Amino acid sequence: MIGPLIMLFNGDLTLNNDWKTADRTSTGIAPDPSRTPEAVILVYAARAFNWRGIFAVHNWIATKENNAVNYSVHHVLGWNKYRNLPVVVSDTEQPDRAWYGYTPVVVKDIRGDKAEKLIPFIDKAIAEYPYKLNYNVWPGPNSNTFIAYIGRKVPELELNLPSSSIGKDYLVNGRILDIAPSGRGFQFSIYGLFGILLSKVEGFEINILGLVTGINPFKPAIKLPGIGEINLDRL
Repeated sequence: MIGPLIMLFNGDLTLNNDWKTADRTSTGIAPDPSRTPEAVILVYAARAFNWRGIFAVHNWIATKENNAVNYSVHHVLGWNKYRNLPVVVSDTEQPDRAWYGYTPVVVKDIRGDKAEKLIPFIDKAIAEYPYKLNYNVWPGPNSNTFIAYIGRKVPELELNLPSSSIGKDYLVNGRILDIAPSGRGFQFSIYGLFGILLSKVEGFEINILGLVTGINPFKPAIKLPGIGEINLDRL
Protein backbone atom coordinates (compact mmCIF):
# COMPACT_ATOMS: atom_id res chain seq x y z
CA MET A 1 0.00 0.00 0.00
CA ILE A 2 3.04 2.32 0.04
CA GLY A 3 2.47 3.31 -3.60
CA PRO A 4 -1.16 4.41 -3.13
CA LEU A 5 -0.17 6.27 0.05
CA ILE A 6 2.48 8.19 -1.90
CA MET A 7 -0.15 9.09 -4.49
CA LEU A 8 -2.49 10.23 -1.71
CA PHE A 9 0.00 12.63 -0.16
CA ASN A 10 2.00 13.87 -3.15
CA GLY A 11 -0.43 16.72 -3.82
CA ASP A 12 -1.08 15.92 -7.49
CA LEU A 13 -4.56 14.47 -6.93
CA THR A 14 -7.73 16.49 -6.42
CA LEU A 15 -9.84 14.28 -4.17
CA ASN A 16 -12.65 16.77 -3.62
CA ASN A 17 -13.22 17.45 -7.29
CA ASP A 18 -16.82 18.13 -8.34
CA TRP A 19 -17.51 16.20 -11.54
CA LYS A 20 -19.98 18.87 -12.68
CA THR A 21 -17.30 21.58 -12.72
CA ALA A 22 -14.16 19.46 -13.34
CA ASP A 23 -12.13 20.26 -16.45
CA ARG A 24 -13.21 18.27 -19.53
CA THR A 25 -11.70 20.52 -22.20
CA SER A 26 -9.44 19.33 -24.99
CA THR A 27 -5.75 19.24 -24.07
CA GLY A 28 -4.69 19.75 -27.68
CA ILE A 29 -2.50 16.64 -27.90
CA ALA A 30 -4.60 14.80 -30.51
CA PRO A 31 -3.96 15.44 -34.22
CA ASP A 32 -6.51 17.80 -35.75
CA PRO A 33 -8.80 15.58 -37.88
CA SER A 34 -9.41 18.39 -40.36
CA ARG A 35 -5.66 18.44 -41.07
CA THR A 36 -5.04 14.70 -40.70
CA PRO A 37 -6.66 12.80 -43.57
CA GLU A 38 -5.04 9.48 -42.65
CA ALA A 39 -6.68 6.98 -40.29
CA VAL A 40 -5.76 7.33 -36.61
CA ILE A 41 -6.02 5.11 -33.52
CA LEU A 42 -5.31 6.71 -30.15
CA VAL A 43 -5.33 5.15 -26.70
CA TYR A 44 -5.18 7.43 -23.66
CA ALA A 45 -4.88 7.07 -19.90
CA ALA A 46 -5.53 9.58 -17.13
CA ARG A 47 -5.86 9.38 -13.39
CA ALA A 48 -9.27 8.08 -12.39
CA PHE A 49 -11.79 10.52 -10.93
CA ASN A 50 -11.68 11.48 -7.26
CA TRP A 51 -10.43 8.87 -4.71
CA ARG A 52 -10.05 6.24 -7.45
CA GLY A 53 -7.06 8.17 -8.75
CA ILE A 54 -5.07 7.12 -5.68
CA PHE A 55 -5.03 3.60 -7.02
CA ALA A 56 -5.74 3.63 -10.73
CA VAL A 57 -5.98 5.30 -14.12
CA HIS A 58 -8.85 5.32 -16.60
CA ASN A 59 -8.17 4.20 -20.20
CA TRP A 60 -10.07 4.93 -23.39
CA ILE A 61 -9.63 4.45 -27.15
CA ALA A 62 -10.40 6.76 -30.08
CA THR A 63 -10.55 5.96 -33.78
CA LYS A 64 -10.74 8.03 -36.99
CA GLU A 65 -11.03 6.46 -40.41
CA ASN A 66 -9.43 7.81 -43.58
CA ASN A 67 -10.72 11.30 -44.45
CA ALA A 68 -13.10 11.34 -41.49
CA VAL A 69 -13.50 14.78 -39.91
CA ASN A 70 -14.34 13.47 -36.41
CA TYR A 71 -13.07 10.97 -33.90
CA SER A 72 -15.15 8.21 -32.32
CA VAL A 73 -14.28 7.82 -28.65
CA HIS A 74 -15.01 4.48 -26.98
CA HIS A 75 -14.88 3.78 -23.25
CA VAL A 76 -16.81 2.48 -20.27
CA LEU A 77 -18.69 4.93 -18.03
CA GLY A 78 -19.51 3.14 -14.80
CA TRP A 79 -22.17 5.58 -13.63
CA ASN A 80 -24.37 4.57 -16.59
CA LYS A 81 -25.07 1.32 -14.75
CA TYR A 82 -27.00 3.23 -12.10
CA ARG A 83 -29.04 4.93 -14.81
CA ASN A 84 -29.94 1.57 -16.38
CA LEU A 85 -27.95 2.44 -19.50
CA PRO A 86 -25.19 0.51 -21.29
CA VAL A 87 -21.83 1.24 -19.71
CA VAL A 88 -20.01 1.02 -23.07
CA VAL A 89 -20.25 4.41 -24.73
CA SER A 90 -19.14 5.39 -28.24
CA ASP A 91 -19.43 9.10 -29.00
CA THR A 92 -18.21 11.59 -31.57
CA GLU A 93 -16.03 13.96 -29.55
CA GLN A 94 -12.51 15.22 -28.92
CA PRO A 95 -10.40 12.24 -27.89
CA ASP A 96 -7.89 14.18 -25.76
CA ARG A 97 -10.26 15.82 -23.28
CA ALA A 98 -9.08 16.06 -19.68
CA TRP A 99 -10.55 13.29 -17.57
CA TYR A 100 -12.36 15.32 -14.91
CA GLY A 101 -9.39 17.49 -14.13
CA TYR A 102 -6.57 15.12 -15.08
CA THR A 103 -4.48 15.51 -18.23
CA PRO A 104 -4.30 12.30 -20.29
CA VAL A 105 -1.15 10.67 -21.61
CA VAL A 106 -0.85 8.83 -24.91
CA VAL A 107 -0.62 5.05 -24.48
CA LYS A 108 -0.72 4.20 -28.19
CA ASP A 109 -0.70 6.22 -31.42
CA ILE A 110 -1.17 4.36 -34.72
CA ARG A 111 -1.75 6.11 -38.05
CA GLY A 112 -2.06 5.41 -41.74
CA ASP A 113 -2.69 2.08 -43.43
CA LYS A 114 -2.18 0.04 -40.26
CA ALA A 115 -4.78 2.11 -38.40
CA GLU A 116 -7.26 1.81 -41.27
CA LYS A 117 -6.79 -1.96 -41.29
CA LEU A 118 -7.26 -2.35 -37.52
CA ILE A 119 -10.29 -0.08 -36.97
CA PRO A 120 -12.86 -2.68 -38.21
CA PHE A 121 -11.38 -5.23 -35.81
CA ILE A 122 -11.61 -2.71 -32.96
CA ASP A 123 -15.26 -2.05 -33.83
CA LYS A 124 -15.93 -5.80 -33.83
CA ALA A 125 -14.29 -6.22 -30.42
CA ILE A 126 -16.39 -3.36 -29.01
CA ALA A 127 -19.55 -4.98 -30.36
CA GLU A 128 -18.63 -8.34 -28.80
CA TYR A 129 -17.59 -7.06 -25.37
CA PRO A 130 -19.58 -9.23 -22.94
CA TYR A 131 -20.10 -6.69 -20.14
CA LYS A 132 -22.02 -3.90 -21.84
CA LEU A 133 -24.46 -3.74 -18.91
CA ASN A 134 -22.12 -4.74 -16.12
CA TYR A 135 -19.63 -2.63 -14.16
CA ASN A 136 -17.71 -3.01 -10.90
CA VAL A 137 -15.10 -0.45 -9.97
CA TRP A 138 -13.02 -3.23 -8.33
CA PRO A 139 -11.75 -5.70 -9.34
CA GLY A 140 -13.77 -5.48 -12.58
CA PRO A 141 -15.21 -5.58 -15.10
CA ASN A 142 -14.60 -1.85 -15.47
CA SER A 143 -13.27 0.69 -17.97
CA ASN A 144 -9.81 -0.89 -18.01
CA THR A 145 -11.25 -4.38 -18.48
CA PHE A 146 -12.88 -3.04 -21.65
CA ILE A 147 -9.69 -1.61 -23.17
CA ALA A 148 -7.66 -4.70 -22.21
CA TYR A 149 -10.32 -6.85 -23.88
CA ILE A 150 -9.90 -4.87 -27.11
CA GLY A 151 -6.13 -5.33 -26.84
CA ARG A 152 -6.51 -9.10 -26.55
CA LYS A 153 -8.94 -9.24 -29.48
CA VAL A 154 -6.73 -7.00 -31.64
CA PRO A 155 -3.18 -8.07 -30.69
CA GLU A 156 -1.70 -5.97 -33.52
CA LEU A 157 -2.31 -2.94 -31.28
CA GLU A 158 0.37 -4.23 -28.88
CA LEU A 159 -1.19 -2.26 -26.04
CA ASN A 160 1.07 -1.66 -23.07
CA LEU A 161 -1.53 -0.39 -20.63
CA PRO A 162 -0.30 1.40 -17.49
CA SER A 163 0.26 -1.09 -14.69
CA SER A 164 -2.05 1.05 -12.54
CA SER A 165 -4.95 0.18 -14.86
CA ILE A 166 -6.86 -1.76 -12.21
CA GLY A 167 -9.29 -4.06 -13.99
CA LYS A 168 -7.07 -4.81 -16.98
CA ASP A 169 -6.31 -8.23 -15.49
CA TYR A 170 -9.98 -9.15 -15.04
CA LEU A 171 -10.41 -11.90 -17.62
CA VAL A 172 -13.81 -12.23 -19.26
CA ASN A 173 -16.26 -15.10 -18.89
CA GLY A 174 -14.54 -16.56 -15.85
CA ARG A 175 -11.27 -17.40 -17.58
CA ILE A 176 -8.13 -17.85 -15.52
CA LEU A 177 -5.71 -18.09 -18.48
CA ASP A 178 -5.51 -15.74 -21.46
CA ILE A 179 -3.12 -13.74 -23.59
CA ALA A 180 -1.81 -10.47 -22.14
CA PRO A 181 -3.55 -7.20 -23.10
CA SER A 182 -0.62 -6.54 -25.46
CA GLY A 183 -1.32 -9.80 -27.30
CA ARG A 184 2.38 -10.58 -26.92
CA GLY A 185 2.39 -12.71 -23.78
CA PHE A 186 0.28 -14.71 -21.37
CA GLN A 187 -1.31 -14.27 -17.99
CA PHE A 188 -2.93 -16.20 -15.19
CA SER A 189 -5.56 -14.29 -13.23
CA ILE A 190 -8.28 -15.15 -10.75
CA TYR A 191 -11.01 -12.53 -11.29
CA GLY A 192 -8.41 -9.78 -11.36
CA LEU A 193 -7.61 -10.35 -7.68
CA PHE A 194 -4.46 -12.39 -8.04
CA GLY A 195 -2.35 -13.21 -11.05
CA ILE A 196 0.91 -13.28 -12.94
CA LEU A 197 1.66 -11.79 -16.37
CA LEU A 198 4.67 -12.43 -18.59
CA SER A 199 5.08 -10.61 -21.90
CA LYS A 200 7.78 -9.17 -24.12
CA VAL A 201 5.76 -5.91 -24.15
CA GLU A 202 4.59 -5.55 -20.53
CA GLY A 203 7.44 -7.49 -18.93
CA PHE A 204 6.72 -9.35 -15.68
CA GLU A 205 3.84 -8.40 -13.38
CA ILE A 206 2.40 -9.76 -10.14
CA ASN A 207 -1.15 -8.74 -9.30
CA ILE A 208 -2.37 -8.89 -5.71
CA LEU A 209 -5.89 -7.60 -5.08
CA GLY A 210 -5.68 -5.63 -8.32
CA LEU A 211 -2.46 -3.82 -7.35
CA VAL A 212 0.41 -4.56 -9.72
CA THR A 213 4.12 -4.82 -8.95
CA GLY A 214 6.59 -5.74 -11.64
CA ILE A 215 9.55 -5.03 -13.85
CA ASN A 216 9.96 -4.57 -17.58
CA PRO A 217 13.46 -5.60 -18.68
CA PHE A 218 12.64 -4.93 -22.35
CA LYS A 219 11.89 -1.26 -21.72
CA PRO A 220 13.74 -0.78 -18.43
CA ALA A 221 11.13 0.16 -15.86
CA ILE A 222 9.75 -0.86 -12.51
CA LYS A 223 6.04 -1.00 -11.74
CA LEU A 224 4.62 -0.01 -8.38
CA PRO A 225 1.04 -0.13 -7.06
CA GLY A 226 -0.75 3.19 -7.42
CA ILE A 227 2.31 4.94 -8.83
CA GLY A 228 2.45 2.88 -12.01
CA GLU A 229 5.49 2.50 -14.26
CA ILE A 230 8.76 4.30 -13.53
CA ASN A 231 11.00 4.51 -16.59
CA LEU A 232 14.53 3.74 -15.40
CA ASP A 233 16.08 5.39 -18.47
CA ARG A 234 14.87 8.76 -17.16
CA LEU A 235 16.38 8.44 -13.69
